[in-house]
Parts: sequence; structure tokens; C-alpha cells
Amino acid sequence: MSNVPETVRYTETHEWVRKDGNSYVVGLTDHAQHEMGEIVMAELPEVGSEATRGDAMGGLEAVKTAEDFYAPMDGEVISVNEELEANPSLINDDPYKGGWLFAIKASNESQFDDLLTAEEYLTHIGE
Repeated sequence: MSNVPETVRYTETHEWVRKDGNSYVVGLTDHAQHEMGEIVMAELPEVGSEATRGDAMGGLEAVKTAEDFYAPMDGEVISVNEELEANPSLINDDPYKGGWLFAIKASNESQFDDLLTAEEYLTHIGE
């Protein structure tokens, strides 16, 4: 069974989002990292780039697959997890803390409320 914390919101494309002051931290869900297997490379967005909900923001490569990850909300990228360049397996080891991907300053904070709750995400992944 996947680790699905109640303290974050989720997208149907398997990103999680945590409100952190006036910014939003985004990562890959435990379920998605499990499905991908060992992640060996993370391509992150540029700080200062625009995020548009639903647009690809970067990509992750695992031993057997490669997947894009998407912006859960509109806004501006204000930071990225530079630790992932040297150690992308942080996403596998600790997807909700050390393995976060990027943070945005949202231009439309109400989009956060549109994201899935933990219960809705569990239903979405069939658990």
C-alpha cells in the first residue's frame, strides 16, 4: 500500500503539493516513484520559469522508464531541489521530504483547493 500523507494534496498525474507559507512545494508521490523504480536522473525546471497547470515542468528517468512531471498550479518556479542532481534516488528514499522537486509561488491559490485529497488520491490509484 502506498504512503499517502493527509497533509498534502495530489494531482491525477501523481504529483503531491504542500502549502509552505506563501509558496507550494511539489514532488512525486510514493505510488509513482514505486511504479517507476529506481530513479537515476531528474531534469528540473529553471528558477524563474512560469508554471502553467498541467504543463510538463521537467522529467525523471528511471532504469526502465522516463516520465515527465507536471505543474499542479499556475505560478512562478521559485526554487528547485538541487540535491537531486547528485542524488536523484532521494525521490525513491523520501518522496515527501528530501525528494521534493520544485516550489512555486502560485498566481492562483484557489487551484490548490481543486487538487485531490489523500482519500480521493487513494481512490484514483485504486487503493
